[in-house]
Amino acid sequence: MISFPSARSAAPSGHPAARLYIPEPLAAGAVVPLSDDNLHRLRNVLRLAAGATVAAFNERDGEFLCHVDTLRRSHGALKAIEQRRVPEPGPDVWLIFAPIKRARLEWIVEKATELGAAALIPVVTARTQSERLNRERLRVIAIAASEQSERVSLPEIRPEVPLARLLAEWPADRRLVLCDESGAGQPIVPALAGFDGMAPAAVFVGPEGGFAETELDAIGKLSIVTRVGLGPRVLRAETAALAALAVYQAIAGDWRFVRER
Repeated sequence: MISFPSARSAAPSGHPAARLYIPEPLAAGAVVPLSDDNLHRLRNVLRLAAGATVAAFNERDGEFLCHVDTLRRSHGALKAIEQRRVPEPGPDVWLIFAPIKRARLEWIVEKATELGAAALIPVVTARTQSERLNRERLRVIAIAASEQSERVSLPEIRPEVPLARLLAEWPADRRLVLCDESGAGQPIVPALAGFDGMAPAAVFVGPEGGFAETELDAIGKLSIVTRVGLGPRVLRAETAALAALAVYQAIAGDWRFVRER
């Protein structure tokens, strides 16, 4: 049997009842309006009441402990009390991938957000097969994943870009880790061992049908490309994307550090 909680007031200090992404400026003493979605979540899903303690965050201001100032049917607001965490930019690593079917694409966005990707870039290749990309829906998924994973930032979700344009506009200082299913890459662990985790980087995973030879040749012409393999098994596109990003974070990213609570 499932029982629903009754409305409750403040949670214990330091233990907010919810965590919300609030794009408006956050500062001690500021009263910040709630979006319709956040109002619904606090009032109807979590069944909180005025005075409840929640956390609010954004990439510009960090995270603040807040009290629910107003929680009515048509509008609500939070009052920021004190800053809990300063802005914490993570490793500057992009995940570049060929779009796939919607459910699996949404899973990539959710998990890549949890893994700390700074930007998610869908790239159209010769063998890309995908449905129309709904960036607004993907942003909602990224917000929920940031709230759950205690990020204080959101990944940038870029519009789809053709591969040729991506390569033509590639920043000269950003290292590219290309997941090469042709077998030409070295194992990913030793390949990343010498990486500078503070330097800009990107992990690139191809479409379900793999890269065309001409595409691999074009990518290989970039000045700082590292071709890597992801082991002896054939991985689905979404598995490969998240496996590669997780290995990167473990070796060169912020998995090397322990967060202080």
